[in-house]
This record gives sequence, structure tokens and C-alpha cells, in this order.
Amino acid sequence: MPTPDEITRHHDPTPPKGCNAWVAGKRPQVGVQIVDPDLRWPEDFAVLAQRIVDALGPRALAVEHIGSTAVPGLAAKPIIDIVLTVLDPVVEANWLPPLERAGFELIIREPWWHEHRALTCPDPRSNVHVFGPDSPETIRLRLFRDWLRAHPEDAALYRDAKLSAATSSNAASGHVMDYNGRKEPVIRAIYHRAFHAAGLL
Repeated sequence: MPTPDEITRHHDPTPPKGCNAWVAGKRPQVGVQIVDPDLRWPEDFAVLAQRIVDALGPRALAVEHIGSTAVPGLAAKPIIDIVLTVLDPVVEANWLPPLERAGFELIIREPWWHEHRALTCPDPRSNVHVFGPDSPETIRLRLFRDWLRAHPEDAALYRDAKLSAATSSNAASGHVMDYNGRKEPVIRAIYHRAFHAAGLL
């Protein structure tokens, strides 16, 4: 079980020197689109979750809807974010080939950050973040989602930050990582309130 310090520690997205998170031939998407909330997003998640479970069976320890599309009424990129927990992300042979056959494609491998892997699927559009059962990031993602669901004022604050970040990033021909960096101060402020309320600080 992760410690409070591990859960509340923010990740530096910069890879170690000489490392690249993107697998060969992949790169960040240029341009960010934020759309109004769509009532179909929970249904899209259900389709994707079933596809993952069908592919992995009991190897899928948990499949959860996270990110803005998991918060009712929140504007978001029209991409379903999912966190998938597997026994050991390092042993990709145990989980990656079945997901590839089901239409998912590996784009990111970050062994320096909780052995994170990320996959995409074009239909429904989705990002699947893979972690092990002891990763603090899974707890953080769930905590952030649940806080926004319960605190509409912070959901509105986050919405405004996303719209501003998307506008600035697109004007600079930036990619999705630039967009993420621009909204990071607001994300950390919301996390701080959530951590305090959970007794983690």
C-alpha cells in the first residue's frame, strides 16, 4: 500500500536524461480540442472496459474510468481515460498482446514512473493507463476524479483552466504535453485541497 508521502508527491514529467517515454514511431498529438460534456461518455467507457476484460480476463485486476470524461457535466477532450491495473506492468507479455489484438496500441512506456504504460484505441477514442496494484498514481487519479465529482466549484475551476490551456497551447502550435503543463498549477491546487480533506497532508 502506498504511503501518504508517495500519494501526495507530484511527478516531474521530464524523462531521465537519455530516456524517451514515447515508443518508436510515436509522438505527442499536436492540437487540443475541448468539447462540451457528452452523455455517451459513460457508455463508451463501458464498451471499452468490457473489451479490456474480455481480452484479459482475471489479468485485469481493475478497470476504472478516470479523467474529465468521468466527471458528469465537465467539458473534456473527447477521449475516454481509463486506468487498468495488472499484476506487473513490466511483464508485458502477460497483458499487452491480448490488448493489441483487441485494438489497443502501446504508445508510452515509462519504467521510471511507477512502470507506467499507456495505450490508445481509436473507437471509442481512449487512453488506457496501465499500472501495478501498488502504484500511488491509481489512488491519485481516483481521488482527483472523486473530488471533482463532489466539488462543482473545483470542477468549474478545472474546466476554465483546461479551456485556457487549450487556447494558449493551440495558439502556440503546442502538443498535448504543453497543454498538460499549462493546467498543472490548477491541478496541483485542487490536489492539495483533496489531499488535506483525505488526511494525507
